[in-house]
Amino acid sequence: MGTTNPFKSQPLFFTKKLITWALYALLPLTLLHFYFYPLPLKQSLTDQIPENKPIIVSSQEQQVFYEAPCDYNDGKWVRDESGPLYNGTSCTTIKEGQNCISHGRPDIDYLYWRWEPKQCGLPRFDPTAFLRLLKNKHLAFIGDSMARNQLESLLCLLSTVSTPDLVYRNGDDNKFRRWYIPSHNTNVSIYWSPFLVKGIEKSNTGVNYNRLYLDSVDDRWASDMGQMDIIVFSIGHWFLHPAVYFENDSVLGCHYCPELNHTEIGFYDVFRKAFNTTLETVISSRRGTNSNAIDVIVTTFSPSHFEGEWDKAGACPKKEPFMEGEKELQPMDAEMRKIEIEVVEAAMKKGNQFPGLRFEALDVTILSWMRPDAHPGPYMHPFPFANGIPERVQNDCVHWCLPGPTDIWNAILLEVMKRWEVQSWKQG
Repeated sequence: MGTTNPFKSQPLFFTKKLITWALYALLPLTLLHFYFYPLPLKQSLTDQIPENKPIIVSSQEQQVFYEAPCDYNDGKWVRDESGPLYNGTSCTTIKEGQNCISHGRPDIDYLYWRWEPKQCGLPRFDPTAFLRLLKNKHLAFIGDSMARNQLESLLCLLSTVSTPDLVYRNGDDNKFRRWYIPSHNTNVSIYWSPFLVKGIEKSNTGVNYNRLYLDSVDDRWASDMGQMDIIVFSIGHWFLHPAVYFENDSVLGCHYCPELNHTEIGFYDVFRKAFNTTLETVISSRRGTNSNAIDVIVTTFSPSHFEGEWDKAGACPKKEPFMEGEKELQPMDAEMRKIEIEVVEAAMKKGNQFPGLRFEALDVTILSWMRPDAHPGPYMHPFPFANGIPERVQNDCVHWCLPGPTDIWNAILLEVMKRWEVQSWKQG
């Protein structure tokens, strides 16, 4: 006859009721268990995160997301019809030379691209999240006009939720400025220092070469380092100019100085020396017992896109980004980037012994190289063709229109800061 299932012949609703009763019985037992044995939430979350998989915490909902390591420099530009967060009219801190729309640039397609990394997603810049991470802190951009370009992009992005107040200005062309954001007790500064080390810039009336002193940093930013929480270094293009280099009170050599009796040594090794001196100075500042924590970002070299003569129409004529593999990075740009990556990696190893000191390369060289369409070109000046096409017209194929690719630099900077916040949270 065999064994029979006592529930087989029962109606279906009886089986459903039995399951429901069982669930009701388990619920109070589960609650009692967690009452007496609560889970250590912070530990339970972080212990599940592999060391090579940082997490991102949403500033609004405090949700935890898992993400594999990402090379943000490996990707492609894709169309994005949502457009930028700001424009040349809504943001008042754009330098005139980068305000391409207000200066009459007729094509606006360059505004509708976003960077898509291969290994991960890159969220749209969240100004609220950035300000939360900057609360009660001082962020300083130090370097040349590319540092200023990135700074002004950031100010425009942040001004969409909280207006920065200019509280300090000094120097020719206001090369030293500071903004204060009352809503978050935040300071954002720019320090003009095109070599990071001590230097005397060439002039139109005097000698036509720069003088660099490679064994000491520029006091104009170094003297304020104790007040900085996050530093973004960005230099490069000034090293391409003629220069004489000094080290240990003697001439080391020069770059493009045929009228002088000095050894030509180029600029690559000098560029490396300047960065090594700079980052070693930051590390040394941490050796004091009362030194402040500092996060250091190095924005890698931003390529130019001149085609033909710089002072003729069409010097940077492209209207779309390069597609992946369309045109290789130029050797000089690649070497400058390589040097920066290497000096940051070396600084990371040295800095590991000092709590509160972090280094990161903001690797934007290749993604910037793929945007030949986003320079001001002749629109560095207002309406350059209002009276026809002149024989000579100055072009800017170095800096970037705002809005533009520098907004992506700051989106990546925000992701770095998110990751650092999570690392601090885990260590705490």
